[in-house]
Amino acid sequence: MMSSVSSPSAIAPTAVKTQSHRDLWLEILKIIEKEVIRTQFVTWFRDTAILGRDGGNLIIGLPLPMGLNWHMEHYRGVTLTAAKECDETIENIVYKVDGSLKDNPERTIDLLVQFQDPKKRKLPNKQEVKMTEGLISKILNPRYNLENFIVGGSNRLAQAACQAVANQPGGKYNPLFLYGGVGLGKTHLLQATGNAILKNNPSSSVVYTTSEDFTNQVVEAIRTQKMDKIRQRYRLVDILIIDDVQFLANKERTQEEFFHTFNTLYEERKQVIISADRPPQELDLEDRLISRFERGMIADVSAPDYETRLAILVEKAKAYQLFIDMNVLQFIAEHTTRNIRELEGILMQAVAQYELEQSMPTIKSIAEIMRKLNKDPNFEDEDVGFEKPKKRRPTFQEVIEAVSRYYSVSVNDMIGPIRKHEILIPRQISMILGKKHLNLSYVSIGEVFSGRDHTTVMNAVSKIEDKMQNDHNLLREVHALEKELGLV
Repeated sequence: MMSSVSSPSAIAPTAVKTQSHRDLWLEILKIIEKEVIRTQFVTWFRDTAILGRDGGNLIIGLPLPMGLNWHMEHYRGVTLTAAKECDETIENIVYKVDGSLKDNPERTIDLLVQFQDPKKRKLPNKQEVKMTEGLISKILNPRYNLENFIVGGSNRLAQAACQAVANQPGGKYNPLFLYGGVGLGKTHLLQATGNAILKNNPSSSVVYTTSEDFTNQVVEAIRTQKMDKIRQRYRLVDILIIDDVQFLANKERTQEEFFHTFNTLYEERKQVIISADRPPQELDLEDRLISRFERGMIADVSAPDYETRLAILVEKAKAYQLFIDMNVLQFIAEHTTRNIRELEGILMQAVAQYELEQSMPTIKSIAEIMRKLNKDPNFEDEDVGFEKPKKRRPTFQEVIEAVSRYYSVSVNDMIGPIRKHEILIPRQISMILGKKHLNLSYVSIGEVFSGRDHTTVMNAVSKIEDKMQNDHNLLREVHALEKELGLV
C-alpha cells in the first residue's frame, strides 16, 4: 500500500500533473471551499496540486512539510469526500511533499483569483447602519459572541451578567455597567450581548454606539434644531448599548440628554448596557447619572490571569488553524500580561511570520517579536521583561529532535536502518548540521545513525549540500532549522 507521506525527492519532475489533473483539482477545490472557512482555505490549500493517480489513490502535493500533519488530521476527510463527488473511482487521498509547488503558478491554482471573496461591503469603510425611525447604530461584529469569550477569574462575573441580560433584557440587571482597562474584552462583551439578544429576538431594536458618537448626534441635533426628534428616536429602542461613557465628562448638554433618555428607557423596562474605564463613583459625571448607573449590576473586567491568557491563545490559534507548540503559547502567556489586545497582537505577528517566512513560531522568534513590540521604557533594547536565556550550543540529540519535529518523522526512523524516501532528507539534514555547526566527525555521526560507516555519512553530507545549491525551498528549510536551533 502506498505511503501517505513522502519527501520532495519522491516525486520525479516527469510526474507533474497534466491539464486534466489541474481541472480535477479545481473542481475538488470548489467543493472544499464551501466546507472550509475562507481564510483557512486560502492558507492551507494554497500552492497545492494533484501530482498523479495510483489506482484508487489520488496523490495530492503539498508545498511544505509543516502542512503535512495538519492536512492529514483536518482536511483528509473533506478532500476525499469532494474527490469522490468528482470521480467515484477515487478511494483514498495520499499526500506527498513537493517543494517545487511553492509559488509556482504553472503547477498550482491561484486561489485568490479562482475563489474571489463574495462578501463585498456595500460601502467602503462603512461602520454604521441606519435603524428604523432614523436611528444610527454601529454594526455589531458577528465574531463577538458569548460562547467564544474566554472566561476566567478576571471576567467571570461580567460574562455571567451579560448572559443573564441576553436571556432577560430589561430584567434585574438593568442597567448593566461594565468597567475595566483598555483591551480587556469590554467591547467584546457589549457586542456579544447585543448579538445574543438579536439571536433570541431578531425583531428587537438594538442600538450600539459610543459616547463620542452620541455626543456628535446631540450636537448635530442642536445645530439643526431637531432635538425633539433625536429624543423620540432613542426612546423607541429596545436595547441601548453605549461604550466608553467616561468621555461624556465635561459635556453638560450631552449628559442631560443621556440622563433623560436613560430614565425613559429604564422606566419602560428597556435594557441599557454601559461600559467605562472606571467604576461609576470614579467618573467625572453628574451625580444623578452616577446614581442611575449604581441602580443596576456593576461588574469589572480586569487583566486575565495566566491560565486565562493561555486559554485565549489556544482558542485563537485554533481559529487561525495554526499549529503552535504549547511551549511557545505558554511563553507568550507568561510574558504578555498587560491586556488581551497585546496578547492577540503578538499571536498575529506569529501568524504573519508563518505566512510570510513559512517557518513555525518558536520561543526564540517570539522573544524577538516581543523585543520589537516592547515600548516599556524600563526595559533595555535587548530585554523584554523576562530572564534572557543563556546562549548554549545545542546537542546533536537536540538537533536530530528538532529536524524530526520539522519534517514530522520519528527520531527512531531517522537514526535507524530504514531507507524510505520521506526520511532520507531529514536524516541528511541532521548529518550536515552536526558536521557544519557542531564540528562532529563523520565517524561520530555514523555511530549515532545506527553505526553507519564514515564514508556513508560523507556521501550523505555531500548529497544534501548539492541539493541545497539547486533547491531554494530546501535551503530555506535548513536555514529555518538553523535559526530555530540558534545555530545562526
